[in-house]
Amino acid sequence: MFGMEVLEVDGSRGEGGGAVLRAALALAAVRGRPVRVYNVRLKRKRPGLQPQHLKGVEALAEVTGAKVEGAELGSTEVYFEPGEISGGKYRFDIGTAGSTVLLLQVLLPPLAFASGPAEVEVTGGTDNPLAPPVDYFRHVTLPMLARMGYEVELECPRRGHYPRGGGKVVVRTHPVEVLRPLELTEAGRVERVEGISHCVGLPPHVAARQAHAAKLRLLKEGYAARIRAEVQGGPSPGPGSGIVLWALTSRGGILGSSSLGRPGKPAERVGREAAELLLEELRTGYAVDRYLTDQLIPYLALAEGRSELWSTHLTLHALTNVELVEGMLGVKFSVEGGLGAPSRLSVEGRGEGFRKN
Repeated sequence: MFGMEVLEVDGSRGEGGGAVLRAALALAAVRGRPVRVYNVRLKRKRPGLQPQHLKGVEALAEVTGAKVEGAELGSTEVYFEPGEISGGKYRFDIGTAGSTVLLLQVLLPPLAFASGPAEVEVTGGTDNPLAPPVDYFRHVTLPMLARMGYEVELECPRRGHYPRGGGKVVVRTHPVEVLRPLELTEAGRVERVEGISHCVGLPPHVAARQAHAAKLRLLKEGYAARIRAEVQGGPSPGPGSGIVLWALTSRGGILGSSSLGRPGKPAERVGREAAELLLEELRTGYAVDRYLTDQLIPYLALAEGRSELWSTHLTLHALTNVELVEGMLGVKFSVEGGLGAPSRLSVEGRGEGFRKN
């Protein structure tokens, strides 16, 4: 690393949240380049590193043998100088109800180019507000990464909800030589709709009612859904519930939606919310939902060849990610469509391989 130019990233760009930090560190690790992220989470009510973000920095530092400065609570500047991306077994405890999936988002891109397979166990929240639920990640995100050649297996032995967390997720990754490009444009017809409705530390009828309400709303629009009710009994850190739905289409799309329960929110409302959001995504006729769009952007930029996505809804989160990825990887996205509207994104990927700079 001696003499290598340090990548500079303004953490307050775009939506200015933790996603900028996660993506910047992950891409720096893949490229083997030092990075300085400043103004970390400057636009948030509590700026700087919070426990969730700090654990992500520490976890990636362990996986890459990185030299790190500024890794402390409240820090608004982090210097990260990665070493080799190593496979092996890792265990991380966020220590709060912070999202296990968001921590995995910083680890999985580098682990695609690791020296060997990895097994990562993360303890924290599995079904969080403002983060992809574990069932969405397992049934929507990971199948798309598999199409790009990146196989990631996921198990969730125990769920964890806000405010106590305590959930556990285990992933096993298998490195790639290079990621394949992805083309997902028109959705085509909906072939089937599936889902998981769960509850933890609550009466089983909560999960059943969420599922029933979602099924009724979808059936009204002509979609017969198969939704499994999952009840977690026994000791748990705290109660919670939620539902994740996904639609598989004839042109290879997998569009997802979700809704979380909370005290005072009827189970029927939880189910209907998820169904309404899925229907909103499907009405566009596009193959990639708003959440998956954002998650795939770094992988498309790293892939070898041209990728094209037709997104149901372009978010500020996705635009921020595009801007960051372009600056760090030297690629250029074409974005047709406006913020909050169906849009088309394409990019000629970098063709990143293991430590190919």
